[in-house]
Amino acid sequence: MKEIKAIIRPSKLLEVTEELHRIEGLPGVTVSEIKGFGKNRAQNTKDKSVYELVEFVPRIKVEVVVDDEMVDEVVSVIQKFSHTGNTGDGKIFVVNVEEIVKIRTNERGRSAI
Repeated sequence: MKEIKAIIRPSKLLEVTEELHRIEGLPGVTVSEIKGFGKNRAQNTKDKSVYELVEFVPRIKVEVVVDDEMVDEVVSVIQKFSHTGNTGDGKIFVVNVEEIVKIRTNERGRSAI
């Protein structure tokens, strides 16, 4: 199993989630509003209020845990529908998931997704 975490532009959330809904068997998606900065941050800004406005850019984090067989499809959908071609389009991370426990039922592994 893999966890896919994607940092995307807020304006792309609707497109991405609409396309993710079309993937047969997708177990679910978690969406969070986040702030952060990348390589092109406002390093030389002296005014603290301007620094905070420019330095921490609002983004959306989309997270989903899927079977290994679904990873390529999910990553492709996120890549395609969050792409603008401009700096700051975001990143997609894919990491191994060692264990899942469903809190309500104590199911473990794939059945807990």
